[in-house]
Amino acid sequence: MEKYILSIDQGTTSSRAILIDRNGNDVNIAQKEVKCSFPRSGWVEVDALAIWISVINVVNEVLVNQNITWKNIDSIGITNQRETTVIWDKKTGLPICPAIVWQSRQSASICDHYEDKKEFIHERTGLLINPYFSASKIKFILQNVPGAYERAKKGQLLFGTIDSWLIYRMTEGKVHATDVSNASRTMLFNIRTLKWDKELCDMFGVPMSMLPKVYPSSFDFGEASFFAKGIRIHGVAGDQQAALFGQTCFEVGESKNTYGTGCFMLMNIGDKITLSKSGLLTTIGWQIGDQVVYALEGSVFIGGAVVQWLRDEMHLIEHSADSEKMAKECHDTHGVYVVPAFTGLGTPYWDDDARGAIFGLTRSSSNKHIVRASLEAIAYQCRDVFEVMKQESHFNLSHLKVDGGATANGYLMQFQSDILDTEISLPKCLQTTALGAAYLAGLSSGFFTNLDHIKSIHESQKNYRPLMTREEADVRYKGWKKAVEITRLYK
Repeated sequence: MEKYILSIDQGTTSSRAILIDRNGNDVNIAQKEVKCSFPRSGWVEVDALAIWISVINVVNEVLVNQNITWKNIDSIGITNQRETTVIWDKKTGLPICPAIVWQSRQSASICDHYEDKKEFIHERTGLLINPYFSASKIKFILQNVPGAYERAKKGQLLFGTIDSWLIYRMTEGKVHATDVSNASRTMLFNIRTLKWDKELCDMFGVPMSMLPKVYPSSFDFGEASFFAKGIRIHGVAGDQQAALFGQTCFEVGESKNTYGTGCFMLMNIGDKITLSKSGLLTTIGWQIGDQVVYALEGSVFIGGAVVQWLRDEMHLIEHSADSEKMAKECHDTHGVYVVPAFTGLGTPYWDDDARGAIFGLTRSSSNKHIVRASLEAIAYQCRDVFEVMKQESHFNLSHLKVDGGATANGYLMQFQSDILDTEISLPKCLQTTALGAAYLAGLSSGFFTNLDHIKSIHESQKNYRPLMTREEADVRYKGWKKAVEITRLYK
């Protein structure tokens, strides 16, 4: 009987179920959109129950599409949007309010109160004080939902990132758990001791009884009894760490960049912690057995989301794929720069107050110029991260593995290679986030033998090499830096 890993990839804008075979191929995929709400400027929320329902739907759909039953499933791997915060009632299992999405800035004022603690927080968590992470989101909910803090102190409420929420629902409330990679994104987890940090929890007013148990990424998390008896969850990782693993960046210095709603560049730095002085985050990549692998990470808040903005708000394109066609229909951007700081700027700026802007408009500027400049903005932001990563890691970074939905845009990928002056590799299986979760699950269940086995089945499908001169790339990038500088002056 053919067996598969069922990989559940719960992202910001959609939930997907992917069947991965023994050769690391994605043999079937089901996807369902998840709608976020924007109740106020800078706020992003989502219905956690809607996420759970979407997961049920895609799981059923992918099994039907492949014409298989649960007997064909070896185990389940979960990967998820990170930092997004769900708080639910322990007795009913129902969320007490909408989940606060990682992009949301609604807890920014809370973070401002801890500015004097930033070095302490950085030393213990590897993170920068920012509403991006879960801690301030938890505090916001406990402060703003009537009676929530009192109920939390009595042990009546549970907190989880999306992985914990799905594990809880799949195991019918029997398991409240997360893995180290997701825990390391909460700003409450000590990446040195690998435990929840009591001082940090007390600082943010988070009762420790709310927190899930923390396990390795490749581990038996329990039976997914909601779906079927005997089906177990064997792998869990935050989406970006899962992509790093799925790209087989198992050696120190290997790096990847994921182009999703945001863009996230991660580099394997091995088992030693390196703290950045220039806006990179230090995070836990994964844990297998007792072996913990750390990573440096640079974050771009608005990546593929800028294409959605062009489509849904600006109505400059009808379909996301139209952006590549329009970009190629003009010779250049005609001097136009788009800075998509819709929810602030990430690495290396970490400026929550920055907002989006378009520069260089003339009477002859067209929608094509704006579309092309928007795509180029994704690549420029990634170079911002790339430059810092080279500086702090002391690696050459002559090769970058890429994945995510926006890699389908050939114009963007070629421009990214040009602006970085670096070769870019696209994997055969583009679902590397789901693939990473499947690899982790398969290592725990025995579906995959070891890391060497996984390396042997991993393949690339396409490489992009720089075509632009270094001088031209630097001139264009200089224009981008000037546009960002002006954007940050406008508050």
